[in-house]
Amino acid sequence: MLSGRGLAIGCVSFVLAVGLWSCASLSGGDGVGIEKAKYSVLEKDRRFELRQYEPSIVVETLVESDFGDAGNIAFRRLYDYISGKNRKKEGIAMTAPVNQQNLSEKIAMTAPVGQERSGDKWVVRFLMPSKYTMQTLPEPLDPSVTLREIPARKMASLRYSGTWSRKRYEEHLARLEQIIESRKWKVAGEPVFARYDPPFQLPFLRRNEILIPVE
Repeated sequence: MLSGRGLAIGCVSFVLAVGLWSCASLSGGDGVGIEKAKYSVLEKDRRFELRQYEPSIVVETLVESDFGDAGNIAFRRLYDYISGKNRKKEGIAMTAPVNQQNLSEKIAMTAPVGQERSGDKWVVRFLMPSKYTMQTLPEPLDPSVTLREIPARKMASLRYSGTWSRKRYEEHLARLEQIIESRKWKVAGEPVFARYDPPFQLPFLRRNEILIPVE
């Protein structure tokens, strides 16, 4: 059982995020109009799915703080990066050295925003649009923000709607743990809480998920 290990109970507290998500043009359930993480469904039973995720690139930040403050700090850092606080990589002629200029690039918002525990710290990450590679993504200007490749992996997922309370998170985490245990799968990482909608979305229309890497 995983209870107590993965208290990623709110990928971001979103105290600042109402305006930020609005600026990112998120509207409607499931973040209509934005790119989402790519995966294929291997097994499905109601709200449970076993998924095969494709490799992806994320921008993430590690925050040493309590959960609520960590969410706000992380979201601000990451949103600043995709909003232009970055250094665009600019190539000149093929025969010339690569030249870096102090340009910036705005990057589209994607879904979901994820958070997971890392020791006594929190990792919060945004998925990068699939058109980018590690070579073409602009470099973060904030040293606490990093780009990272995540390899393909299997994830057990449980979807639910409603509030982002700790109680609801733990109820659904326990259900997903039971499913994994009943199938005798090996857990391969920390649970992740994923949110696909802005905080002003009506709770019954929200898409929330618990995701656990498995082997």
